[in-house]
Amino acid sequence: MTLSNQALLATQANSLRPKDECGVCGIFNHKDASKLTYFGLYSLQHRGQESAGIVSSDGKQVRMHKAMGLVPDVFSEETLQNLSGNLSIGHVRYSTTGASNIVNAQPLLVTHKGKTLAVAHNGNLVNSIKLRQDLEMQGSIFQTTMDSEVILHLIARSTGESLEDRLQETFTAVKGAFSMLLMTQDTLIAVRDPNGFRPLCLGKLSNGGYIVASETCALDLVEAKYIRDIEPGEILICRDGQLNSIYPWPEQRTSFCIFEHVYFARPDSDIFGINVYETRKRMGRILAREHLVDGDFVMPFPDSGNYAAIGYSHESGIPLEFGVIRNHYVGRTFIQPTQTMRDFNVRVTLNPVHSFIKGKRVIIIEDSIIRGTTGKSRIQSLRNAGVKEVHMLVSCPPTRHAC
Repeated sequence: MTLSNQALLATQANSLRPKDECGVCGIFNHKDASKLTYFGLYSLQHRGQESAGIVSSDGKQVRMHKAMGLVPDVFSEETLQNLSGNLSIGHVRYSTTGASNIVNAQPLLVTHKGKTLAVAHNGNLVNSIKLRQDLEMQGSIFQTTMDSEVILHLIARSTGESLEDRLQETFTAVKGAFSMLLMTQDTLIAVRDPNGFRPLCLGKLSNGGYIVASETCALDLVEAKYIRDIEPGEILICRDGQLNSIYPWPEQRTSFCIFEHVYFARPDSDIFGINVYETRKRMGRILAREHLVDGDFVMPFPDSGNYAAIGYSHESGIPLEFGVIRNHYVGRTFIQPTQTMRDFNVRVTLNPVHSFIKGKRVIIIEDSIIRGTTGKSRIQSLRNAGVKEVHMLVSCPPTRHAC
């Protein structure tokens, strides 16, 4: 399957909007690797709700299972038992490049010259269209519309003698944001772009094995000890029970994505060395110092605005209340693939406590505004419920440039 250059350009243009760009988790040297990867993906579900997948290896045979849907819907005890081995990588997806369908679900898995390679990618490759065109001119046939597939073709065509040589040749050719896991039959590879746009961390399991994941909350669930972040510009190779790193890029300025702390990451995670919960509270405190408003109470739109609202309340002395109740059985509106679905979710996600907020002066604290879809509908629902005044404050500065 191929995609026209015009369609690819349109797809990449859409990806310039800020959005949650998937979650990855990998386990190395543990007898229940796929089950631990499943738990890790469960912790990272907030990073992608469209599809989920796991690839595993016992050193001889590589197996994969992936499907559209949430992690607990995609996997069962039976599917996890079939994914045997002490090595695995997994992925939860929100489409940033490529259509939302099973063909583009990750991990991507290929076999080349009798060797198997899988990839799970969080980020966007900004030069993927040019690389894809060059590869197609050389005879490569692409099976998906994913920018991640470019990596597999580059590695397959590399002339490097060793795995390390092929990785260096491949990743120095790509540009953009990539926190990525790759897997062969016996090796786990973690790669982070030289700017460090997206997070990726390393932890140690109780049995001596290792976990690599997008966020530290995935380490917590499997009781792994956090070791460190994968460094910007690092390629970490886990093989034969050993960890070795190579650094193929010259040192560059780090450019951490601020939206990880504002919205993407779970508040119990430490991202770029800083706790997300504490960051969001501090943003709320700063907001109160800069924009103090008189009102009856401070109120977030749960859940993303909760922690900035706590900070605003603490700093201002204005009590914190929850004047709207969230329906937790509706997916996050910001990470749905179509605007029609987002509009519907806005209406059903939050419901005002009518008797409580009627006649009140309400100070709404939001974490961020991107499209503005949710804010308009939610404020209208408050007005319909009879609030006296609505003051809406946003803890994040205007978002002007995507990572």
